Amino acid sequence: MSVQRILPTSEAHDLIDLTREIADRELAPRAADYEARGEFPRDVLRTLGRAGLLGLPYPEEYGGGGQPYEVYLQVLEEIAARWLTVAEGISVHTLACFPVAVHGTDAQRKRHLPDMLSGVRLGAYCLSEPAGGSDPASMTTRARRDGEDYVVDGVKAWITHAGVADAYNIFCRTGGPGAHGISCLLADAGTAGIVPQARERTMGLRASPVAQIVFDGARVPADRLVGEEGAGFRIAMQALDAGRLGIAACAVGLAQGALDYAVAYARDREQFGQAVIDFQGVGFMLADMATAVSAARALVLSAARLKDAGLPYRIEAAKAKLFATDAAMRVTTDAVQVLGGYGYVADHPVERYLREAKVLQIVEGTNQIQRLVVARDLARA
Repeated sequence: MSVQRILPTSEAHDLIDLTREIADRELAPRAADYEARGEFPRDVLRTLGRAGLLGLPYPEEYGGGGQPYEVYLQVLEEIAARWLTVAEGISVHTLACFPVAVHGTDAQRKRHLPDMLSGVRLGAYCLSEPAGGSDPASMTTRARRDGEDYVVDGVKAWITHAGVADAYNIFCRTGGPGAHGISCLLADAGTAGIVPQARERTMGLRASPVAQIVFDGARVPADRLVGEEGAGFRIAMQALDAGRLGIAACAVGLAQGALDYAVAYARDREQFGQAVIDFQGVGFMLADMATAVSAARALVLSAARLKDAGLPYRIEAAKAKLFATDAAMRVTTDAVQVLGGYGYVADHPVERYLREAKVLQIVEGTNQIQRLVVARDLARA
């Protein structure tokens, strides 16, 4: 089902049409096979890069699309409705481009962004650690200055694109304890001492590699410092505000895909001489699913428009991520229920959608953290 969209320009409408065409032709037919085999679709991301879909919210002068976040998120949603691994990969890559794009020097932007925004180089974001996923200010990965290099030691955890990325944003401690002692380095994946570990065996998104990365005396040139020393925590939090909108858009797309499949099934499946969608118990369930998807979409786009207008959007991004990912969990669960026993088997994709929805409540800050962010804001009001 094509979602009706109000977009700011005719160019944006063309972009959505292009995205749907590519997603239907290149993504949807491959998703089940790649997920079953756990194969990362690097070739697909290169194709999307050549189509200009990997750098949409970044400046055209560096090879980006120059699109508002409102448009970028709707592109992401269309992709997620066909294959979440790819949409999540774009969201993570967009997150990985943020530090250099927003806080880098002109020289760093000219050097690094064109290849990243075109998809020639894939990025990853190394913030979480084994003992500090929701508390990044307590990180222990350290970088000490040694001549013209920083020498990095430590372990990062839950890193999407670990082992397949070409560049890693490393958030590490260059100063004392707390948030003010953290800096950001952009390192090439081939740097000696950067050692991706074995992939985690995940519930969903099995085609998306996630692993720990060990930094064992990795020497990163000092000109790869992004921003000033001690600015890393602020950079990381700003990036996550934008990244949470990406994950929220992925959740809306996944929920829309599950809804579309459940509706099509309920129209075709007959019981007691009529289509099951005509039974009130099923029809009302689908109505609630459709309403949840629309509400989540509206919340995501509202936050995006605040960002595009240069207004504070951090709290609205937290609300959008919280609501959209919780909605995706409910909608995918109900999609399985609509299909009954068929929903529980891998012949239909809704069981995969259900497994994939769960991780969206965890990544880019758990939904408990989002509730904490919103609650603290209310307490200050």
